[in-house]
Amino acid sequence: MAAQTLPASGAAVTFNTQRTRAYLLKLPLFTRATVLIIVLTWVLTLVGKSWDWDVKTWGALIPDEIGIATLYRINTFPFIHLNIFHAVLNIIAFTPLLERFEQEHGTLTAVALFFGPFATIPGLIYVFIERFILHANTPVMGASMWVFLLLGMEAIRTYKTNPYFTISTYNIPTWITPLLLVVVTAALLPSSSFLGHLAGLLVGYGFGLGYLKFLAPPEWALRFIEGKLNLLGRLPHYVSVDQKTFGRFGVLPQSASSAEAGIPFAGVSGGQRLGP
Repeated sequence: MAAQTLPASGAAVTFNTQRTRAYLLKLPLFTRATVLIIVLTWVLTLVGKSWDWDVKTWGALIPDEIGIATLYRINTFPFIHLNIFHAVLNIIAFTPLLERFEQEHGTLTAVALFFGPFATIPGLIYVFIERFILHANTPVMGASMWVFLLLGMEAIRTYKTNPYFTISTYNIPTWITPLLLVVVTAALLPSSSFLGHLAGLLVGYGFGLGYLKFLAPPEWALRFIEGKLNLLGRLPHYVSVDQKTFGRFGVLPQSASSAEAGIPFAGVSGGQRLGP
């Protein structure tokens, strides 16, 4: 029996390794670039010490430091992490969610949204609440704001097809799942930012319900840019506006006939980190 068990175990390990390798090789362009930027930013936090440059202080979202000249922090803080453990966990959580989003909506849409409203709206919500309501100045950093934003969108998608899950005799709305995860994360990891996660989740709900989808770039503009620059021909792993899995932003993946009909989705060091 022992002699038979060892080959089976080895085969399972080989199979899992091959599947992981195949998955990584198929990651779309923006997902690859985002993971690479997170890794390079972590390397910069180590190298920057020898240059007397604190990357965390420079790029974290610090409410009192936000002004016209420092708005770049809205786009830099998701890439900066407190330590390697923080960065690795966020990469593991963020990569499959971002990969799915990019495959469904295209690379240009992902770039426009994650460097646009997916960063600015939750970031400014956090800054506004911290500065003008809580009168605090807690720095945050990390990609998990984006994790909860995408989880919020996925929760609305799930709610449209499967409104409830049952625990004992209670029917619990599926859209509430990421909200519970925000609470659990805050309880288990007191150093994480409850407010930062909640801001990301609320924006994800808004996009998932369709209230904010007008902020997505128009499809005609994406096609124009792609055609003029020949992005599909020049960039490997690029997902064009006509290659996306489930159609335009805000469309539910259902049956083939439903998809064709266009059924609406409707629906700093010492600071706090975003994520586990």
